Amino acid sequence: MSPAVIANDTDRWLDRHMSALARRSVFEIGCGGGRDTRVLANGGCAVIAIDSSAASIERARAVAPAAEFRCQDLRAPWPASVVRIDAVVASLSLHYFTWAETVAIVARIATALRTGGLLLCRLNSTNDVHYGARGHPAIERNYFSVDGQPKRFFDRAAIDALFGAGWNLRDVEERTVMRYTYPKVLWEIVATKVASDG
Repeated sequence: MSPAVIANDTDRWLDRHMSALARRSVFEIGCGGGRDTRVLANGGCAVIAIDSSAASIERARAVAPAAEFRCQDLRAPWPASVVRIDAVVASLSLHYFTWAETVAIVARIATALRTGGLLLCRLNSTNDVHYGARGHPAIERNYFSVDGQPKRFFDRAAIDALFGAGWNLRDVEERTVMRYTYPKVLWEIVATKVASDG
């Protein structure tokens, strides 16, 4: 099946999810310059956001001053307030890591969420040929050194493996968006944390 194409996309991908997120506690992983943070804050969410770039954090703080920000590597311990969070948002921020690290990060997300909590996630697709999915030195399967930066690309099998036990995958869709100069192909995932056995 071909990816759904979003024509003239302004990348306000969260808009269709805001009825579920409004006035909830949200942990944003990799906030960048605050594009999504602003949407979340304007929707009444209590946002805690992290990013590894101090310059990005400053830009995000300027557009979403009500949010709480922390500049850190997302593999470092998360803020103490990230406990039993209602939702986690991670847009194009989980693709820089080895498979083992990626699995560990997703497990930490599950730990941070309350039972029934929501994960909204976007991941690079293996069809994202304009942004590194082809023609770069391999580090691991579908994990390449793209202009010196490690970058992972996901197929459906990898998504199913990553969000196996402990998750209910409510929606998985491959989309093409005009976020940058050329079309970008990504996966958009909606998942909920399920109760653990026992």
